[in-house]
Order: sequence, then C-alpha cells, then structure tokens
Amino acid sequence: MSEASETDETRPGKFGEYGGQYVPEALMPAIEELTDAYQRYVLDNEDGFMDEFRQRLRDFGGRPIPLQRADRLSERYDREVYLKREDLLHGGAHKLNNALGQVLLAKYMGKERIVAETGAGQHGTATAMAAAHLDVPCEIYMGERDINRQRPNVFRMRLNGSEVNPVTTGRGTLKEAISETMRDWATNVEDTHYVIGSIVGPHPFPAMVRDFHSVISKEAKRQFDEQVGTQPDAVLACAGGGSNTMGAFAAFVPDESVGLYAVEAGGSSLTVDEEAGVAPNSASLSTGTEGVLHGARTKVLQDRDGQIMESHSVSSGLDYAGVGPELAHLVDTGRVHAVNVDDDAALTEFHRLSQLEGIIPALETAHAFAFLERDHESLGETVMVNVSGRGDKDLEAAIEETAKRDIDIAPDMSVFQGAMR
Repeated sequence: MSEASETDETRPGKFGEYGGQYVPEALMPAIEELTDAYQRYVLDNEDGFMDEFRQRLRDFGGRPIPLQRADRLSERYDREVYLKREDLLHGGAHKLNNALGQVLLAKYMGKERIVAETGAGQHGTATAMAAAHLDVPCEIYMGERDINRQRPNVFRMRLNGSEVNPVTTGRGTLKEAISETMRDWATNVEDTHYVIGSIVGPHPFPAMVRDFHSVISKEAKRQFDEQVGTQPDAVLACAGGGSNTMGAFAAFVPDESVGLYAVEAGGSSLTVDEEAGVAPNSASLSTGTEGVLHGARTKVLQDRDGQIMESHSVSSGLDYAGVGPELAHLVDTGRVHAVNVDDDAALTEFHRLSQLEGIIPALETAHAFAFLERDHESLGETVMVNVSGRGDKDLEAAIEETAKRDIDIAPDMSVFQGAMR
C-alpha cells in the first residue's frame, strides 16, 4: 500500500488526521492523473468543464431543485420545517449530481469505460443514466444481498444499458461492492474511470464528490435568502458514506450559527459484538474508531485487531462500515453533530412522511426525519431536512420490515406481502 509521502496534515486530501491516499502502487498513476484532472477541470474550470456540468445538471438533471415548506410537519413540530427536495432530481435521488460530474470528467480525460459500485442502487442508477446520456460503456458492481433488496434499481441500471455484476463475497453489500470495483479499476486503469458514489476513498474522491454535491447547499442558501429571508437554524441529513450529508452541509459549514446534524443508522443496537465481528448498526461516526478503509484514513467499524466489521442498516444505502474522512473531521472538531436513530424509528418515519406530506422517502432519508421527530425541540425555529431520495426502491423492503414491527401508523402489510413476492 502507498500513502503520499508528505506528513503535513494541511496538504490537499487531508482533513485533520483523516483522508490521504492508501492505495496499491498499481493505482497511484490513475490517482495522480485524476488529481490533476480534478484541479484542471473542476477547480480551475479548464475548457469550460464546470460550465458544461452546470448546463447538463440543469437540462438533463432538472436543477434547481425546490426548497419546500413542509406545512404539516411545521404544524406538528411547531417550527418552520423546509425540505430540500433532492428526490425530485432526475433519477429520484441526489446521486446524479456526482455521477454526471464524474462521467463527464472521465470523457474530458479521454476514458472509454466507467465502473461504479452501488448499495441501494441509487448511485448505480445515476451512473448508468449519466453513462447512457454521455455515451460511455458502464459496469456496476452490486452486492448480491443488495441486488435482492433493490430489484427495481437493478432493472433500471440494465435498462439504461449498464452491466450489473453481482458481488458474492462477504455479506454481499456496499463494502464488498466497493472492494470489487477497486480491483476492476486497478486492472484497467488506462482506459477506465471509477465513479465512486460517496465522499469516501483516496484523495481526490472525497473532495471531488463533495464539490459536485455542494450544489445542494449552495442552492439552499440562495433559496432561504429568497423565500424565507433568513438561514436555517439546523440542517439535517442522513449519513452513510456521507455524499448527501456533505452536499447539504458544504455551503453552511463556514456559518457556525447553522447547526449541522449527520444522522446515522443506529440499526438494531449500538452494541458491538467483537467476537462475531458484527456491528448491528452503521454508525461509524458515533461508534467507530480511526482506521483505513477503501483508500482513506477515517472512522470505521472495526474490532480491536483492526478487522473491518459487518455493518447493518434497514436501508441499503447506509449499510457501510465507514464514513467520509471530511465528515469524520468535522465531527471531531465539533462543527457537525453525529446522531443516530434505529431501524424501527426510521421505518415509522417512512410511513409518517408519506402520510403527512405525500412524499414517500427513501429509507435512508427516513433516518433524518426520525431524528427530527425525536429531537425537534432542540433544533431551533427553522430546520432544513435534505430529502436525499424517494422511496420507490424501498417499497418491497418496507413492506417486509414493517410487517415484523408494531408501527401504529402503518397500513396492514399482510395485504401486500404476497403480491410483492
């Protein structure tokens, strides 16, 4: 494994003690090439890259995305609740911001093939759509367990012309899918670009993915000025790897009057079974320790010997044993509050938001609303929740999981179970 030789924690790619480039030597030329392209095209806007990216986000993606006052939630919590409606972005989730940016960057770099990983299928779907839009062949790696949990998204990826490769190692979830995609990339670095789906991985991925997703918070700040006349007291976003989280936070980070809350998946318990190598949650910020995962130093779920544990969440997109290094740093410095809610609470809010606002949220997104339900009194008078995605993909899982639980506001799940099989 290689790590950049500099030790200065302020160098590019480091967020305090986190970040870096912990990758096999075979990948360093591709990492260096990507770092150069990130500087030239994204940061310096060479050849008008960012202008084209914004134009395609507008015309293909449908930006800007509305900031909506949630009338019934505002009444329920006796405060102003606003929703940043990333579920309305083309594809049904925030993921297109980054996928379109990276696939376009790959074309500027002269790459002829795209590979990507996916957990809940939203990043895979967004990458498949972007690849079809920009005419680049694409292969998606997805854990076998997640394929079974997210069949509609698998069909969508294939419908867009991408190949979906099942990953059968380990638990067959996002961690294994990322590992397999990195192996593919290491073998085909000359003509292939890896579109990482979150703010994880070696530099420049965490910064680059944040930059593509920062359109969320930049838009929200302008919309609050225009529609409300003030900025929110708190911004809430669910946190797995952290792409929608940092996208929703980025423009607000300098304004310390805005509280930032990263809502993790508490799963079924925060207690870790080290002997079994199992963490019944995906709350790396809350319960993880410093380690290296997928090319970066960050907070990870690991045992005392440094072995990565199996994570758990009712939502596929949060089921990951690590978190982005910048988010880990912001939590350590106190700028971001790491909180968590369990599976039951997330499922309850999946139903509540659907009934109160007519918005069926992704199970990932439902975690942020569960925190709002639990802790709204401490969040100030104006709250923004990032609706990271819509819940169409989660209907089968929601029916199955809700049937196991006593949720007062849920419909009779037994009516649907047979029909969905």
